[in-house]
Amino acid sequence: MDTLLRDTVNAVVNSRFPEMSAEGRRLIESILIRKDLPKGIIALNEGEIAREIIFVGKGMLRQYYYKNGKDVTEHFSYEGCILMCIESFLKQEPTRLMVETLEAAVIYQFPYATLQKLTKENPEVDMFYRKILEHSLITSQIKADSWRFESARERYHLLFERHPEIIKRAPLANIASYLLMTPETLSRVRSGVL
Repeated sequence: MDTLLRDTVNAVVNSRFPEMSAEGRRLIESILIRKDLPKGIIALNEGEIAREIIFVGKGMLRQYYYKNGKDVTEHFSYEGCILMCIESFLKQEPTRLMVETLEAAVIYQFPYATLQKLTKENPEVDMFYRKILEHSLITSQIKADSWRFESARERYHLLFERHPEIIKRAPLANIASYLLMTPETLSRVRSGVL
């Protein structure tokens, strides 16, 4: 038995739908597809279709896009997190986002077609999927509000409080772009100048 698979499913399910039964968890475990990825590769390229939701078992990945020739980090995912290019996944159309491994990673893929089939057949999987989508919407709103209403210093401190793993493990340039600031501004924030 793949204990990393079981631990990953439990972490992901507990973060979205902790009341899911052991049978529901085993069902999800049985359909996930494991993939081992080296550090520094593009796991999903702009123009490709996001055909699965990713459960991260090991390592760190980031979603990003290019704007005015600069790469902007949209999201970080690490152990126990979900990674999903939501628009591409829901519409089954090409994405504008890219996914890169910041560390060697083990991911588990939950294919679109399988998920759609299971949501019709299993109420627990349907509720779990709904909770994933709700969480994604709430996270997007919180991030948008942070960009609109909080200072650079406040954005950094919130990231530090909520996701210290990102601060410890992600490259500073990626953290800066995620927080919508330059690396120089991030350095000033970290040193307490701002």
